[in-house]
Amino acid sequence: MLINDISVVIPVYNEADNLTELYSRTIKTLESISEKYQIIFVNDGSKDDSLTRILKFSTENSKVFYLNLSRNFGHQIAVSAGLEHCNAKCTVIIDSDLQDPPELISELYAKHKEGFDVVYAKRRKRKGESFLKKLTAKLYYRLLKRWVSFEIPLDAGDFRLLSKKVVKAINAMPEQNKFLRGQIAWLGFKQTYVLYNRDVRKHGKSGYSYGKMFRLAFDGITSFSDKPLLYVSRLGFVISIFSFMVIVYAIFSHYVLKETITGWTSLIISAAFIGGIQLLSIGVIGEYISRINTNVKNRPLYILDSTNLSKEN
Repeated sequence: MLINDISVVIPVYNEADNLTELYSRTIKTLESISEKYQIIFVNDGSKDDSLTRILKFSTENSKVFYLNLSRNFGHQIAVSAGLEHCNAKCTVIIDSDLQDPPELISELYAKHKEGFDVVYAKRRKRKGESFLKKLTAKLYYRLLKRWVSFEIPLDAGDFRLLSKKVVKAINAMPEQNKFLRGQIAWLGFKQTYVLYNRDVRKHGKSGYSYGKMFRLAFDGITSFSDKPLLYVSRLGFVISIFSFMVIVYAIFSHYVLKETITGWTSLIISAAFIGGIQLLSIGVIGEYISRINTNVKNRPLYILDSTNLSKEN
């Protein structure tokens, strides 16, 4: 079986306007590295002309392959599909929105040749992104770093190079709620980074809404940390102590001070507060149970509609 020197996995969702430039820049970069390369486009249920352009690239270049998923399964699943089908000594993950420059692949590969198994692209600057998005991302990754038991690289996305053994280890992870940045960090191995400035999106708009980003963030926390359950337990304990003290004070006031505590306002506020804490606690526990249920079903991560990849590739 032919093993390429380098493979590039590109998840695509409604990025038709960016694909031609992305393809030409990626090809130019890869050809400067090695003649033995492959590019795998993963069409994640795009509704525009993305698939048509990808098919055109694959007919023009025998080193270009595609995976056409049956519907939109999400970015992390699309990347996972590409990793399952790549065949190379190392693999680069890069998005198709042109915010991450394909030319940086040469620097990632150079670091890999020095002996590193994971080389991630660390953002020096993030152009064209709102203050709120930058702030929430910065706070989230620093919070996650404090909650997990291993080192999480800060200011880095999915743009990175992985050695063959890292890809093999990722493919062996069976969980359904994928958070690849966390999985790769959890694996360990020899890791380093390359600094770069992230560019402004040239065409279209991001497929990552705040809702999707929140879901990805929650997947990251619940997949690698049980701290939310610990905090819920502690909060429940604190509220129980507080409630017990209120009961003791009420009994003391009634029988010793001869003053009965009256008033519906305090009663309703207390009930609403405790009820809100209970619902929050049940919600957190429910999220963990939901992930157990999803993994027990053992459904495939994605359904493949069509591809030009064969076992020999």
